[in-house]
Amino acid sequence: IRAFVKTLLGYDPENPHNEGGLLGKVRAYYGCVEAQGRGSLHCHMLVWLEGGLNPNEIRERVLSQSHNDFTERLIKYLDDVIATEVPASEVNVDSTLPHPCLLRHIQKKRNETEVNFKSRQKCDLRRLVEKTQVHKHNFTCYKYWKGGSSPKTCRFDLDEKNVRPSTSIDPTTGEIFLRQTNGLINPYNPTMLSALRCNMDIKFIGSGTSAKAILYYVTDYITKAQLKAHVAFGALDAALQRLGPHDAHRETLAERGKQLLNRCAYMMLSQQELSAQQVAAYLMEYGDYYSSHRFKPLLWTQFEKFIDDQCHSAECYHSEMEERPVTSPTLQLDDAPRRETPVPESTDDEEVG
Repeated sequence: IRAFVKTLLGYDPENPHNEGGLLGKVRAYYGCVEAQGRGSLHCHMLVWLEGGLNPNEIRERVLSQSHNDFTERLIKYLDDVIATEVPASEVNVDSTLPHPCLLRHIQKKRNETEVNFKSRQKCDLRRLVEKTQVHKHNFTCYKYWKGGSSPKTCRFDLDEKNVRPSTSIDPTTGEIFLRQTNGLINPYNPTMLSALRCNMDIKFIGSGTSAKAILYYVTDYITKAQLKAHVAFGALDAALQRLGPHDAHRETLAERGKQLLNRCAYMMLSQQELSAQQVAAYLMEYGDYYSSHRFKPLLWTQFEKFIDDQCHSAECYHSEMEERPVTSPTLQLDDAPRRETPVPESTDDEEVG
């Protein structure tokens, strides 16, 4: 991943004159490593580009008549970095060759002509696309299908009929519809695919409904629990059954609570599946995320409690109004008489950022 970031994305914070990589000049990135059901590791990564606009700004520019040049350059950029077709190749592919993901990328031979080298590259890229980027429907594609007369569509929105000859923009909503010459192809970048030699899916967060769908997916993904709800509740039920009934003569409620917490924690950990790849990555200290920036924890709970103690807000705590009397705030306005407000001493073991 680090080689991908440095070489293909061209991100180098130590070089201010760096011109960027395949997608342009990268301003920041954040990648999260996840394991599939069969254990294979993959990475979900967000990339921020220098000069990139947010969805609202993109919508305003593509809908504005005075920014036609911006729209043309945006479409040209997207068509250049994102491909959705099976590359044409004049060379017949040898069916006895191993899977292209098992082979190294094409290298130029000694005394080989440029024409022959380019031809072999196209043939290799075609094999990669056919083996890694062409979607094949299975039962998971229709797991949300309600049956009956409801339309049976792939939940990944991949279908042979979903063909769009060129990139276009809706003149009323500003939504960007990328070129899709093959409805079953996952979008890819040719250079990245040739270098990484594995399945990939590249998306542009533009404007309109598609941008909202991607943002929803990202938000839903980062809040997704590792343990499924029914598995977690099953583990908690098993922990309660093993703990048995409470005996007030043998243990206090505090001791009972500690035992219950330990049993539940251990039982839930025992239900957490770890693949061999995950264990190996942990032992090798590869890490489970990659980031261009470092973050510090914000002790928000302590800040919120301090502010609430100084100036209790009736708007934030409607349910507590009947139980908790509202006292006059100790924080004074500029026109009111001032008085000293005690501030808690800072401790060295708390980090604020």
